[in-house]
Amino acid sequence: MTSHDVVSFARRALGTRKVGHAGTLDPMATGILILGFNNGTRLLGYITHGDKSYQATMVLGTATITDDREGEILSHVDASGITDDQIELELAKMRGAIMQRPSAVSAVRVDGARAYERVRAGEIVELAERAVRITQLDIRGIRHIESRVEIDIEVTCSAGTFIRAIARDCGQALGVGGHLLALRRTRIASFGLDSAITLEQLKRGDFTPVALGDLARALFSTRELRLDERVELSFGRALTSNPTDEIYAGMSGDNELIALLANKDGFAKPLAVFAAVN
Repeated sequence: MTSHDVVSFARRALGTRKVGHAGTLDPMATGILILGFNNGTRLLGYITHGDKSYQATMVLGTATITDDREGEILSHVDASGITDDQIELELAKMRGAIMQRPSAVSAVRVDGARAYERVRAGEIVELAERAVRITQLDIRGIRHIESRVEIDIEVTCSAGTFIRAIARDCGQALGVGGHLLALRRTRIASFGLDSAITLEQLKRGDFTPVALGDLARALFSTRELRLDERVELSFGRALTSNPTDEIYAGMSGDNELIALLANKDGFAKPLAVFAAVN
């Protein structure tokens, strides 16, 4: 199931076309996919910038074109001689701020087309490295199985990090190739598995949506707006500047999200207005 498949399912379950998601999951992956619907879709872009956490299993000894189990096999190498210490050493090099090359079969755009579309058309795609940050990369288990090695890892990383690339790069560094066998996303920003629902719960309507006001407070610093400030916003006028240059959520006294505000030219100007003046 793709992330788009989940959105289609949600549109039917919620009875609205206005549904989107924050942060695409590979079809082979499981775990959290944040959905926004109706006015909530306008906040999805801000959620994708948060850190994410994953549980994954990588395999040493086989390289694939997609860097995961679903791609065409490029090479088989006997990895039975690889030691646990070698694996720990290579993964340790990836912790912190690093440069990482995205998987060729990814949604990254190259001259207007997705990289995976170019690969499927027969092109050889080599994407540029990008700066990412991996704050956690812990080994939870290592299994030596005949000629291959399976490694369970937990990862917390910045947006734009490819877990598939961790497996690929570790395998390449050790000279045996590597790919991702399994992937589960366990957290996006402040949202973890403990707050998730299943597709069946969505279908039954067995859930309570996160209120926009609560979501805004989880994502941004907040600014309580007076009635006169809300009137100014309704006319498209700017307000006095925010305390800092980060994005602020302008809130009403009853926890309603009024607008997102950012400083520009000495004033706080609306990036998006969510509610009219009552």
